[in-house]
Amino acid sequence: MTSAISSVRCQAVLFDLDGVLVDSRRCIALVWEAWARRHDLDPAAIVRIAHGRRTSETLKEVAPQLDVAAEVAALDALEEAEHRGVEMVPGAPQLVAAIPRPRWAVVTSGSPAVAGLRLRLGRIPDPPVLVTGADVRRGKPDPEGYLRAAAALARHPARCVVLEDTPAGIAAGRAAGMTVVAVRGTYSDDRLAAADAVIGTLAAMRVEPLGAEGLELAWGPVQPSRVGGRSEH
Repeated sequence: MTSAISSVRCQAVLFDLDGVLVDSRRCIALVWEAWARRHDLDPAAIVRIAHGRRTSETLKEVAPQLDVAAEVAALDALEEAEHRGVEMVPGAPQLVAAIPRPRWAVVTSGSPAVAGLRLRLGRIPDPPVLVTGADVRRGKPDPEGYLRAAAALARHPARCVVLEDTPAGIAAGRAAGMTVVAVRGTYSDDRLAAADAVIGTLAAMRVEPLGAEGLELAWGPVQPSRVGGRSEH
């Protein structure tokens, strides 16, 4: 572990939603467990791979024999009605409030309705740009969602920072050519090793607006430390 303060300068911050801005891990587990029992499938095995991915892509992997479109609709309806297990992330509302609005976005694998519900439950204001699973042809780990968000903000991908909590999301951010900071909670540190840095909580992040130059994010301590590469100090 290092006690050094780490930082990165960027033009925009692109947030994943579930597991980063909102703690919905228990809610997601409740929905998938109910669905899996209905189909006599192993709930634990499905939940392990469902985080950070579009519902359709999880279904194609765990139950390709089913009507994927019908099951996506059923799961979306469950998620849109399930309020249990969604909690505010300490520091998240304050972090987004400190970032100038033209410089942040949310990129989620969920549907627009689910994203809207969880943003409200997490006390996160409507983002200036919201890219959902309905807006892309290919979900994470494909970079399409993050590239769309950068384009909508008129920011170069290499000057964007992604905050993610899943291997699929980290892979998407890196494939987009962005600096990726992983947030602990959903996966163990070894599953987050592809990120440029790992932080324990959003409450540890500080924002310094730099006017036309963008902003600087600072955090610390981090573990394991891979800060460098595309990060700017």
